[in-house]
Amino acid sequence: MSVADSTQMDVQFGRAKRNVFLLTAAQSVLGSVAPISISLGGLAGFQLLGDDKSLATLPVTGFNLGVAMGAVLVAAVARFLGRREGFMVGAMMAALGGCVAAYALYQSDFWIFAFGLILVGISGGFTQKIRFAAADASPSFFKGKAISWILAGGIVSAIVGPQIAIQMKDALAPVTFAGSFLSIAPLMLIAIAILFFLNLPKKTEHDHATGEPARPLTEIIATQRFFTGMFCGVASYALMSFMMTGAPLAMVIGCGFSPELATLGIQWHVIAMFAPSFFTGMLISRFGSEKIVAAGLVILMACALVAHMGIELWNFWLALVLLGIGWNFGFIGATAIVASSYRPQEADKVQGFHDIVLFGTVALASFSSGKVFAAYGWAVMNLVIWPITVLCLILLALQMRSAARKPA
Repeated sequence: MSVADSTQMDVQFGRAKRNVFLLTAAQSVLGSVAPISISLGGLAGFQLLGDDKSLATLPVTGFNLGVAMGAVLVAAVARFLGRREGFMVGAMMAALGGCVAAYALYQSDFWIFAFGLILVGISGGFTQKIRFAAADASPSFFKGKAISWILAGGIVSAIVGPQIAIQMKDALAPVTFAGSFLSIAPLMLIAIAILFFLNLPKKTEHDHATGEPARPLTEIIATQRFFTGMFCGVASYALMSFMMTGAPLAMVIGCGFSPELATLGIQWHVIAMFAPSFFTGMLISRFGSEKIVAAGLVILMACALVAHMGIELWNFWLALVLLGIGWNFGFIGATAIVASSYRPQEADKVQGFHDIVLFGTVALASFSSGKVFAAYGWAVMNLVIWPITVLCLILLALQMRSAARKPA
């Protein structure tokens, strides 16, 4: 390698690190809307409903459906405006959705509130693209760490989001929760200011390393590596959403704990979701993505066990912490598997398909959470984890066996 090539690589790596730093900072702010929406969405929905409380988590489902919609819209917006501007549009959608949700609470209108959370969720679809943008802007050896850094920004979200939910809950009394949702708007202005300094590389139609054209989407998603990564990522995320959405209802409605204690439980959960990200990338580099995903699935099993042991406060909080850690290992590892299954010029269509399936399933999981809780209770919800995690472990074992048989 010549001195010029080495210098160019250093410059590119420096730009990649700067972009990842800015994307991590933006993720920290943008990600705070999710814990606000999820920790309060079900409780606010329960408050707005009449006799039939089984639809209480429908606003959270709306949030997750919005994320799936945003996963489609972000590619189109980024294509016409650029990825940086696309992320800014997503932030504006969250600000609008927060204002609509606050208005709906003033009007005591359940359906407008659900619509507001759909708008906030659309922003979440844009935010989810950040992890892929960081990976795409990084050299191959830095992709795992880049994804890990982005998700590490969620630690700030884990603190900011729940604290806003708690501190601003009664700021616009007597309308409970309206202040929390209205606070989303100024947060998004901060995110837009951070995103302004991004300088992401442009995408190309061909892979400069191989000169090969993009493959059809059907060919990519049929590969064992992509399918395994997507299935495990979707399962990890859907199980997390299913349990996290139902936990505040189980704590407040089922067991009589205060909304503040339920929100603090969600805060510890979200911290646990993102805190391991400081070293998850290193673990992936050392042990491989598949083993880290498997470890996450085992931790999700431990979550189910703790949750099934009792309904004391420590059962809920510890189960939520284990749920967060299991999601971190499972989802980051699965994202790394997916990110290594396609070429750079295939990124948009593969990521769009992946996130549509991901957040469509997550939306179904959050909707099912309220239904299952209303019909069967918290104890039955915990049993759902077991068959899904076992199936994921089987797929991972087959993937690792297949990879071991390939010639070096």
